[in-house]
Amino acid sequence: MAALLEVEGVTGGYVSSRAVIEDISFHIQEREIVALIGLNGAGKSTIIKHILGLLEPREGEIRIAGKTFSGSPETYRHTFGYIPESPIYYDELTLWEHLELAAMSYGLDKKVFAERVQPLLKEFRMEEARDRFPRQFSKGMRQKLMIMMALMVQPSLYIVDEPILGLDPLGIRTLLTWLERCKEQGAGILMSTHILATAEKYCDRFIILHKGRIKAQGTLDELRRITGMPNHSLDDIYLHLVEGE
Repeated sequence: MAALLEVEGVTGGYVSSRAVIEDISFHIQEREIVALIGLNGAGKSTIIKHILGLLEPREGEIRIAGKTFSGSPETYRHTFGYIPESPIYYDELTLWEHLELAAMSYGLDKKVFAERVQPLLKEFRMEEARDRFPRQFSKGMRQKLMIMMALMVQPSLYIVDEPILGLDPLGIRTLLTWLERCKEQGAGILMSTHILATAEKYCDRFIILHKGRIKAQGTLDELRRITGMPNHSLDDIYLHLVEGE
């Protein structure tokens, strides 16, 4: 069975003629959460920009559900939902209007929109904010808006970039519960994060990125075998791999 997301031999993101990422290959299947882990500047954001179609690989190819961005941009965009690290919003639109815009962008009819949006507003505790403007929100509330927009469209793939930054503990728990629910319903999730304890608890596999290359990838048990650290945590393994250089 073909993977939901396939990243094969991708090199790109050039800075001063030097590639930011080199020969990156990994995949994500349905019903799994995969953590993308690395130091600041390791290339995580560059990989995500390539997957989103914001950067074109110099070498290699990226496919989502068998489609490439260059081959079918509109279809490609509709296969994933994106939760950015920094909220992106329109000053002149209310929270509710942002959700309506996302629904229209993905072709959701009004009945489906109504069925999906109310549980999100309730569980993320944003019901009273539905007619307010994001400029009046805290950073955590703006982040919840981005999360709700992505979850509402129920894509087959989620690209999640540092999702819990700025969220309060209840917001973090709600997000992780929803991501687990999406996984159970068949979605694949790529989650970039620095919070290794959370990654270890919720993610099925891990991609450890260092200096633009994949240092190691696999399940926790596989990483323990690779490193010869059979009883260690993900945090211990990660530090061992990146501090070795």
